[in-house]
Amino acid sequence: MYQIIDDINTTRFKGLKILKLSGTDDKEILFISLEKNSVFKKHTSPKDAQLIVLEGCITFHINQNEYDLNKHQTFSFRKDEEHWVETKENSSFLIIR
Repeated sequence: MYQIIDDINTTRFKGLKILKLSGTDDKEILFISLEKNSVFKKHTSPKDAQLIVLEGCITFHINQNEYDLNKHQTFSFRKDEEHWVETKENSSFLIIR
């Protein structure tokens, strides 16, 4: 019944990739990878969320502000707030919501 899943290690950088690592009605974890100079277009989250940068550096845009986030930094944001992400290098992060 136990299973090791290696999706984070085996995902290659190519544009934007979103993988749902786990999820229930209460909580889900998404793995997002962005290739260098890629953009995750404007969108909203259905729940309050926590972002954790695993690799690289991203610029998180929300409420006319920019936040540069580096490896191992975290950022919280509220549901229904429009935001978008861009990167200048290959980057990956988790969204827990």
